[in-house]
Amino acid sequence: MQGLVSLQDLELMEANTAGIQQAVIIGGGLIGVEMAEMLRSRGIAVTMLIRDKLYWHNVLPEEEARLVTDHIRQHGIELLLQEELQEILADDAGRVRAIHTRSGKELPCQFVGITTGVKPNVDFLKGAGIETEKGILVNEFFETSQPDVYALSDCAQFRNPAPGQPMMEQLWYTARLHAEALASTLLGDRKPYQRGPWFNSAKFFDIEYQTYGTVPAVFTEQQESLYWQNEKATKAIRLLYDKATDKLLGINLLGVRYRHDLCHHWLQQGYTLHQVMQELPAVNFDPEFFQRYEEELLRQYYTRFPDRQPPVKHSTWWELRQRFGLFSDSTSC
Repeated sequence: MQGLVSLQDLELMEANTAGIQQAVIIGGGLIGVEMAEMLRSRGIAVTMLIRDKLYWHNVLPEEEARLVTDHIRQHGIELLLQEELQEILADDAGRVRAIHTRSGKELPCQFVGITTGVKPNVDFLKGAGIETEKGILVNEFFETSQPDVYALSDCAQFRNPAPGQPMMEQLWYTARLHAEALASTLLGDRKPYQRGPWFNSAKFFDIEYQTYGTVPAVFTEQQESLYWQNEKATKAIRLLYDKATDKLLGINLLGVRYRHDLCHHWLQQGYTLHQVMQELPAVNFDPEFFQRYEEELLRQYYTRFPDRQPPVKHSTWWELRQRFGLFSDSTSC
């Protein structure tokens, strides 16, 4: 039984799973699906215990969660939904032989992966005079309760996060931004940390995932979205917007790539959905010869809003680069 956070965990997992036939993973986050993919690559049967009715349903809206759930199952993973671990059973040698679930199932296995999330290791700071809660408490300059002591990245917890923003940012790109902001302060250019619009990316087996801004699992009465999904349920696009102001709130992408800098620009500049649709053909970043799907979303948009006549010509990516002059040559996400 083990988790998966560090390189050492990966090496331990390689040793612990040598020659086994069955594994159970507890938890349905991003680490869980990565662990499942690695185990399946070794020919090991994998069962995942998921508390929600769909995989990652506490993060993704219903349609996206169902798409990903079906895709994971298509790769040979057994998903036990709305199920939890009750007990881990050991053999005579003290190794895992099976688990009991809350519903009474007994699942034979020789490995249990715990992927219920990560938490900062701050216990060693007890008695050091540095204030902690879930993480190390910091302000917008990453200053702790002790002078000249800073904390950042996965262990940092903001005392006063902006409305709607998380207390902790445990992502690769925010770790980089934290380091850049702190380095600037240490070098005499003291500016508060500003992350900008939220972004995350991941991969569920063959399906790439990107999200920009805010797309909650459950929408409020003031929120509406355009959602498109292909017939094979391998690709999806969602644009979430405010019904009253038409302002773009967030973007979800599955199996489709968009240009990071243009999505960031839309959200940072407060684009309306109508403004976004004028530039939609310019945002696709899929490799050459890949099929494009923006036309499907545009057709849905103009069907929903027939009074918003399409322009004679939509903006291209190169025209936007010339108009704004703010996109770098590197358009990779």
